[in-house]
Amino acid sequence: MPSQPATIFDPSKTFDDNFDHGPFTADPSQQPYQNIGEPKYEFLGHKLYSPFGIAAGSLPSSNHIKYSFERGFDVLCYKTQRSVPFECNEFPNVVYLDIEGDLTLEQAQKPLVGHLSSDKPLEKLTITNSFGNPSRGPEFWVEDMKKAVANQGKGQLLISSIVGTIQEGFTQEDYYNDFARTAELANSTGVQAIEVNLSCPNVAKEGILCYTPEAVISICRKIKKKIGDTPLIAKVGYYSPAQQPLLEQVVLETKDYVGAFSAINTIQAAVVDEKGEQLLPGEGRLKSGICGAGIQWAGIDMVKRLSTLKMKHSLNYEIIGVGGVATVDDFTLYRDAGADVVQSVTAAMWNDKLASQIKTTL
Repeated sequence: MPSQPATIFDPSKTFDDNFDHGPFTADPSQQPYQNIGEPKYEFLGHKLYSPFGIAAGSLPSSNHIKYSFERGFDVLCYKTQRSVPFECNEFPNVVYLDIEGDLTLEQAQKPLVGHLSSDKPLEKLTITNSFGNPSRGPEFWVEDMKKAVANQGKGQLLISSIVGTIQEGFTQEDYYNDFARTAELANSTGVQAIEVNLSCPNVAKEGILCYTPEAVISICRKIKKKIGDTPLIAKVGYYSPAQQPLLEQVVLETKDYVGAFSAINTIQAAVVDEKGEQLLPGEGRLKSGICGAGIQWAGIDMVKRLSTLKMKHSLNYEIIGVGGVATVDDFTLYRDAGADVVQSVTAAMWNDKLASQIKTTL
């Protein structure tokens, strides 16, 4: 793992250990970041001190939300939640990959070698994460999310990430309705934006929905009916150039429901050990989502294409850029590409000063 200790979320510890005892600050004397003046940025109608934060993934509780808001991350996603309790994938959930430069789609078609440690600097780190969108169920997270909402300060925005869960006896319609039910539960907490995860590759039976337009349209329509005026964000994966018509269809047919697109989640690939055998233990875990430096090119490409489609069709959705954001320069690349907001996950786990570093340039 990188030389510095992880702070917000430590992948060397289990998910439950992070949940119950995190975040793990490297500097207990560190004081909360102090914003000055009035917030000058805007996203989905909310004023922000900065258009930067942390995407869904490493913030599983109100404690993590509070800590991250206090470190100056102004747009946070509470980790993806479900309508039922759901166990985390077996530990380990994060491994480090032998990726130099960009992880191309061609490379991702072949197994990637993973390791349990890495000496790469944070700005060059590529990992896979395989948690499976665990949830302690609404009996816990609804009340905890209310606490997280209470920790949102002036010039900040908390987003609730949700996903549907396939359950025994469910029809396709039941599954889609479960997205809407989970969004309705999230909306009851007072959160001011909801993100629907249509792109997670870590639960094999549920699959990646963003490439099925009928599913995306139905789910977004059902959610919007339940959450009313609360803005809906659609989290999508990478659409290859050959899938451009598919992306355009999704954008056009959800224009009445989606206020923003977040791109990207990860790029899916098989991860093996040095012997070529599945590295992550458990059924259905040969493939998982790749994130970090190696996918930055894909995140920026999607932001540019979403921005182009927005102008082409005179639409008014906003764009969150995610993927490989570890430095001020990375943040700037996404903003220049057309991102209204930029978010980090991998780098933010280790560098809890990343937001304050970016704010010195704004």
